[in-house]
Amino acid sequence: MSYRSGHHAEYPQHHSHDRGHAHHRRAPANHPAPAPAAAAAASESDYTLVHAGKQVRIGPVVFWIVIGTVSLLGIWSAATATYFAFRDDVLTRLIARQAEMQYAYEDRIAELRAKVDRATSRQLLDQEQFDQKLDQILKRQTALEGRATALGSMPDVTGSIRQPARGPAAIEPPSAPATPKPSPISDTVIFTAPPDREARLESRSPVMANAQPNQSMKLAGVDNVLTRLTRSLDQVEARQIAMLSSAEETLESKLRRMRGVITDLGLDMGQLEAAAPKGGMGGPFVPVKLGAESGPFERQLYRISITRAQVDKMNRTLSLVPYRKPVIGEVEFTSGFGVRSDPFLGRPAMHTGLDFRAATGDPVRVTANGKVVNAGWAGGYGRMVEVDHGNGLSTRYGHLSEINVKIGQQVKIGEVIGEVGSTGRSTGPHLHYETRIDGEAVDPQKFLRAGVRLSAG
Repeated sequence: MSYRSGHHAEYPQHHSHDRGHAHHRRAPANHPAPAPAAAAAASESDYTLVHAGKQVRIGPVVFWIVIGTVSLLGIWSAATATYFAFRDDVLTRLIARQAEMQYAYEDRIAELRAKVDRATSRQLLDQEQFDQKLDQILKRQTALEGRATALGSMPDVTGSIRQPARGPAAIEPPSAPATPKPSPISDTVIFTAPPDREARLESRSPVMANAQPNQSMKLAGVDNVLTRLTRSLDQVEARQIAMLSSAEETLESKLRRMRGVITDLGLDMGQLEAAAPKGGMGGPFVPVKLGAESGPFERQLYRISITRAQVDKMNRTLSLVPYRKPVIGEVEFTSGFGVRSDPFLGRPAMHTGLDFRAATGDPVRVTANGKVVNAGWAGGYGRMVEVDHGNGLSTRYGHLSEINVKIGQQVKIGEVIGEVGSTGRSTGPHLHYETRIDGEAVDPQKFLRAGVRLSAG
C-alpha cells in the first residue's frame, strides 16, 4: 500500500492487513522540529510504498510511468487474450474470403475461356462449312466440265453453253454473230478461291467484341459469293440438260422419220441393213454398260448415244436409197412419171422417169451409193449410165452428152457420172432420170419427196 505522508491520522487505526506490523505514532512533543518548508512540500507530493515495514518514496513522474506501464501491459494482455480467443474465427473468415475471391477469379477466367472456345469453335465450324461448300462447288464444276466435254463430242448437238450476261459490259454488240460458238465450261463459271480459304485458326488474332460485326460481314460476303457460284452452276446445268433434251428429241425424231421413209417406200429394212456398209473397221466387242450410280444426265446421255448409233446406222442404210436430186440448183420437170403424149408420135405412151430441164454440159450426179452396171449407148436413152444400189434398187441417167464412169466402178453419193445432153430419142437437152425396184420403173418423185421429208428435220 501507498500513503501520502501528509495525510497520516493522528491516531493509529488498526486494520486486518496491518496485523503484526508496527503502527505509526505521532512524535512526542519534545521531538525535533520538521524539515524546512521546501522539504515539507516535496514530501507531501511524493508517494510512499510500505511493505514489510519498509517505506519506499517515489516521485509522481515515476509513479505515473509505472501506472501507465502496468495499464499498457494490462491492455496488451487483454488484446492478446482476445486475439487468441477469436484467432480461429478471424483466420477462417480471411481464408474463406480469399477462397471466395479465388473462386470468383477462376470462374471469370473459365467464363472468358469458354467464350474464346465458343468463338474459336464457331470460326472452325464456319471454316469447315466453307471448305465443304467450296469442295462441293469444285466437284460440281468438274462434273459440269466433263458434261460439257461429252456434249461437245456429240456432232448432233450444235452450239454450246455460253457465259451468261452480267451487266452492261456483257451485252454483245449488234454486229456480234448470232451463232453460238463452242466454249468450255470454265468460260461460264470462273471460280477464284477467296483469300480466307487457306487461313487457319492459329494465324488469326483473338476474337474481340468489336471485331464480331466485321467477321459477320466477312462471312456474309463469303456466303454471297458461294451462293452466286451455286446459282451460276445451276444455270449451266439447266442449260446442259435443256441442250441434252433437245438433242435427244432431235435424234429420236430423225430416227422416226428415217424408218418412216423406208416403210413408205415399201423397202425391206432387213435387206437394206444387211447391204449397208459397216461403220467401223474392227476391234474387240465391248458391250455398253451403264453404271449403277449414274445420274439422270448420264442415263440421258446413254440413251442419246444409243439413238445416235441407230441414226448413224440408218444413215448408212439410206445411203443406198436414191432419194436425192441428180442435178443441183432449181429443179424444173418437163415431163413426169406416167402416161403422156409421145413427143415424136403424139400418141399416149408410158414415161418411165422424170425429165429434168438443164443445159448441155451440166453435171449429173449419182443419187445413192452403188456400182455402175451399164455405161454406154442404150437405144432411145442415148448415152446412159445405170447404177445398181443393191436390194433390187437401181437408177438410170439418160440422154447424156458425156459419160465419166465405166462399168464396174463404185460410185458415191454426189459423184459426177456424166454431163447433160440430148442424145438418143430426145427433143432437147435434158436429163432423163429413172428409179427401179427389181427392174420395174417406179415414180422417182416418191423418193424425192422422201428426201425432202428427211432434210426437213
